[in-house]
Amino acid sequence: MGGMSIELSELRDAAQKAFPADHLAPPRDTAWGAMAKMGWLMLPLSEDAGGLGLGRAALATIHAEMGRMLSRAPLVPALGVLRALESGEALADRSQWLERLATGEYIAASLDFTDASPGTLRAVPDADMASHVLVTGPGLVALAPTADATLVETRLWDDTRRLFDVTPGASLTVVARGAGAEAITARLREDLMLGIAADALGGAGAVLAMTVDYLRTRRQFERPLAMFQALKHRCADLKTQIEAAEALLLARAVEGARAQDIGAMKALACETFRFTAEEAIQLHGGIGLTQEHACHRFMKRAELNCWLAGSADALNEAAGRAELAG
Repeated sequence: MGGMSIELSELRDAAQKAFPADHLAPPRDTAWGAMAKMGWLMLPLSEDAGGLGLGRAALATIHAEMGRMLSRAPLVPALGVLRALESGEALADRSQWLERLATGEYIAASLDFTDASPGTLRAVPDADMASHVLVTGPGLVALAPTADATLVETRLWDDTRRLFDVTPGASLTVVARGAGAEAITARLREDLMLGIAADALGGAGAVLAMTVDYLRTRRQFERPLAMFQALKHRCADLKTQIEAAEALLLARAVEGARAQDIGAMKALACETFRFTAEEAIQLHGGIGLTQEHACHRFMKRAELNCWLAGSADALNEAAGRAELAG
């Protein structure tokens, strides 16, 4: 456990050095290039496949740091797809595919779990920069080239992300079939939920830290706002909620965790982010409501995170039904 703690702290330090907190939402292509150069796209690959063999806790650490600085790069789906392809026993030239992804090629995946539009993949992050999109269905996982697909961008309130509706063409490269495909799809969804949850908690921690700094410098009645007990209690309550959600995230960021437990954790993490962002706007006062301040960017990302990879209502209902059935 001690070795893992050091490992995670090293990842965290490297991420903070590469992406400082005072440079929010750097350009997507710049961030993506930096991630590839630092070897992050190899993190989940097994050592036999030329990767670093790090598990879900390491990936959650990186995703949290990217949430802290409102990353525009689609790292959550990229790493989820990488793990999916490594398990794809039917994928021809699998080692070549993995090498391409580890060196910067991007394959997208849908972050919409509602299955509301058969034939069309909704909420596909950054499909415009993807070479392929991962298609999942009953007993099948396949790759569809975006060159043959129809891409329609969705207008978003959150300016740190780009989402597309993607209708694949007829050309498919099979990754897995049957039970293997079902297992890959299930694990991919778990990875996406963990990634969005970590992103949310990174954002929650960042917007709270920004708020505390503001309260320390803003003065009223000749005293910093941070000296007022009522405001201190509100910040302390937020910190407690974030740390509790972070502890639950690390408890769920393991292989073998139940899907319903990961889903409930994702719901809690995203609701914590949204509540923290709402409180941050109030604690900043009038300036927090302005377009020029960063508060609104965290609020918008929090709202989108609550929907991506499963809404809180859907995930909590699934967890409740699983417990009743058990």
